[in-house]
Amino acid sequence: MRVNEVRVIGLTGIPEVRPGDDLPGMLLRSVAGSGQTLEEGDILVVTQKAVSKSEGRLVDLADVEASPFAVEFATRYGKDARHVEIVLRESARVVRMDRGLIIAETKHGLVCANAGVDASNVAGDSTVCLLPEDPDASAERLRA
Repeated sequence: MRVNEVRVIGLTGIPEVRPGDDLPGMLLRSVAGSGQTLEEGDILVVTQKAVSKSEGRLVDLADVEASPFAVEFATRYGKDARHVEIVLRESARVVRMDRGLIIAETKHGLVCANAGVDASNVAGDSTVCLLPEDPDASAERLRA
């Protein structure tokens, strides 16, 4: 009789993910390098940031022209107007804007801060990362 268990195994040796990288290949190499194998029923957890980077969902804020509304909001709260503009573009609906925070519904239907637009763990000071365009399709590509 097999005992059900949950084990969490962190993978190492995954390099910085860049646009166009073969993320499934990178993950499989990391699994193999760790001495682990993937079996039927295993669940591999992959961060949105890695998926977004591999899919090229990065925006250089130097290429963004902020709207007057984004400039006004950013000026009031000490934010980068170009970043605010991208948040607004990625939003299906703004739920609340207060004290420099934008809570928005994404085009996927998620409600989160800044519509998922994030400037952490990306190369350069003027780059932001967006959520994957189609998370289900992204998961399907990883599964294949």
